[in-house]
Amino acid sequence: MKKKIIVACGGAVATSTVAAEKIRELLKKENIDAEIIQCRMNELESKKDGADLIVTTARVTKDFGVPVVHGVAFISGVNVQKTEQQILDILK
Repeated sequence: MKKKIIVACGGAVATSTVAAEKIRELLKKENIDAEIIQCRMNELESKKDGADLIVTTARVTKDFGVPVVHGVAFISGVNVQKTEQQILDILK
């Protein structure tokens, strides 16, 4: 079953693009079929329906009723494996 993942950043779309590409690579390696949608944090409410996971590169405290993973590791390079495992645990 195809998963829906939303990747959101705080400002423009630069950091979500980096994170989304890393997630695409991970999912391809793990053979997980997914649609990845990029947006700004302020668009999450309107895009969350049907989502299996939200990955953000900015801090989020609101509960969207969807699992949220803080994806700053994809930008900083710190704790990438831990973040990848969190994503896989949610999607599998």
